[in-house]
Amino acid sequence: MPTDMPPLPAPRHTLPDDIQSLVVGTLLVALSVSLLKSAGLVTGQIAGLSLVGAYATGIGFGPVFFLLNLPFYWLGYRRMGKAFVLKTFAAVALLSVFSELLPHVLQIGPVHPLAASLLAGVTAGAGLLALFRHGASLGGVGIMALWLQESRGIRAGWVQLGFDAVVFALAFAVIPPLTVLWSMAGAAALNVIIATNHRRDRYIAR
Repeated sequence: MPTDMPPLPAPRHTLPDDIQSLVVGTLLVALSVSLLKSAGLVTGQIAGLSLVGAYATGIGFGPVFFLLNLPFYWLGYRRMGKAFVLKTFAAVALLSVFSELLPHVLQIGPVHPLAASLLAGVTAGAGLLALFRHGASLGGVGIMALWLQESRGIRAGWVQLGFDAVVFALAFAVIPPLTVLWSMAGAAALNVIIATNHRRDRYIAR
């Protein structure tokens, strides 16, 4: 008799699964933002590029961030589907709310910049991992990184790390070099976590 069994279908996430992941993931990223602010550091991804653009041009962070994200939302809708884009919008909204509320209930004292950067990278990496595994992102490069991993097999973490390298290279022109160097440590930690752990062969639930 044949011993080969057909593969079991990938388990599906339920709506409560997705909701708890969006809440926990964005809360961890909001904590990461608080850590970065406590040490006066910057970040990578589209948020970091928008900040660099705002420093260089004098245009507000909000308009730059909005404009730079538009093509990525279009890519997400075309390549990743409507559900992905809706979850991403929800995640961005939750992060905005948590980032505003968290400082009112959590005060972070003086932190060494390297410690703040690495802890921010770890918490953001865990938060983004939770979002990615439930079909969501925080927009921007995360959308492109997920699409390249799904369609080309290129690790999402390595895509984000490559983009961050460009962002931080540009940041040296408008931000004190030591601040950029401390910030790069956290970005590296974040993207190594994503590259190591976000793999379809290790996590098959949909």
